[in-house]
Amino acid sequence: MRELTFREAVVEALDIALQRDPKVFLLGEDIGYYGGLFQATQGLMKKYGEDRVMDSPISESAIIGAGIGSAIVGMRPVVEIMNIDFLPVCMDQLVNQAAKMRYMFGGQVKIPLVIRTTCGAGRGGAAHHAQAIHAALMHFPGLKIVVAATPHDVKGLLFTAIEDENPVLFIEDKMMYNMKGEVPEGYYTVPFGKAAIRREGKDVTLVATMRMVHKAITVAKEMEAEGIRIEVVDPRTLCPLDKETIIESFKKTGKMVIVDEGHRVGNFGSEIASIIAEEAVEYIQAPILKVTAPQVPVPYSPVLEKEAYIPNEEGIKKAVHKVMEYA
Repeated sequence: MRELTFREAVVEALDIALQRDPKVFLLGEDIGYYGGLFQATQGLMKKYGEDRVMDSPISESAIIGAGIGSAIVGMRPVVEIMNIDFLPVCMDQLVNQAAKMRYMFGGQVKIPLVIRTTCGAGRGGAAHHAQAIHAALMHFPGLKIVVAATPHDVKGLLFTAIEDENPVLFIEDKMMYNMKGEVPEGYYTVPFGKAAIRREGKDVTLVATMRMVHKAITVAKEMEAEGIRIEVVDPRTLCPLDKETIIESFKKTGKMVIVDEGHRVGNFGSEIASIIAEEAVEYIQAPILKVTAPQVPVPYSPVLEKEAYIPNEEGIKKAVHKVMEYA
C-alpha cells in the first residue's frame, strides 16, 4: 500500500470531502492562500475557490460561531483553530453552544460541525502554542473528541467526523505531520468509539494517545527482550471512549500504564484509572501509573521541553518496571 505523511492524509481527506459534498466548506486563519500554518490545507483554495476554503479574521469566537450557525442551517463546516491553546478564547461558543444545542432543543437541530486543531510540544512553541489540553474538554457532554495516531486513522476518522451530526473536536498532534504510514486511496471511514490494539501482549497494558502511541510501541518492542510483553491500546477517540477494549486488555494483564502528554492533574489517564477502579477493580495486580507532562506551563527552553516536559520512552520504561515489581 502507498505511504502518505500525516499531513498529506489530512489534505487528501479534506479534498475528497469537498468533492463529495457541496455542503462541506473550510474556514480558518491562513488556511486558504497560505495553506494553513502546518500546510494541512495546501492547494485547496486554489482548487475549490474562496467560497469553500475561506480565510477568516483572527477571532476564534467568530470562527466557531460561524461554524455553529452554518451547521444549524444545513452546511457541514470544517473550521480550524490553529492551536488548541486558543480554544479557551471561545469556550462559551464551544461548550455552552455547540456542545449543548442539540440536547437543549430536543434534537430539533443538528450541529454537523468539525473543529480541527493542533496540540503538542516539541517545536519551541512555549506556554501559549504547545499545550495538550484535550482531557479538559472531555468534561463537557455533547462534544466528540478525536485523537488520531496514524496517517491511516486521521484520514478515515476525518471522514467520519465530517459526516457526524454532532460537533466534533478533531485534534491533530503537530509533531506527527511528517510521520509516514500506509493510507488507502479514496474514501473510507474509521469508526468513533473503537480503540485499536497496536501491539498485543500479556504482561502490561499501555494506553497511549496520539504520538505517545508510537513511543509506547517502541518501548514494547525494546522490553520484549527483557521478557516483558506489553499490549498497546490506542483509544483513537476520547469521546466516545471504547471502555470495553481497554477493560478487556486490563483483565488480561492486571497491570496498566497510561501515557498522555496532557498535564498531570486531570489528565486523560486519570479518567482511565478511574474506569478501571470502578469497573475492573478485582483484576488490579499493581498500582495504575500515569506517564504525563508535569504540572507546569510548557517551557520555551528546548532542553527543558525535550528532557523535562514531554513524556519519553525512559519514563515509560520506568513505569513499566515499577508495575512489574508486583508480578
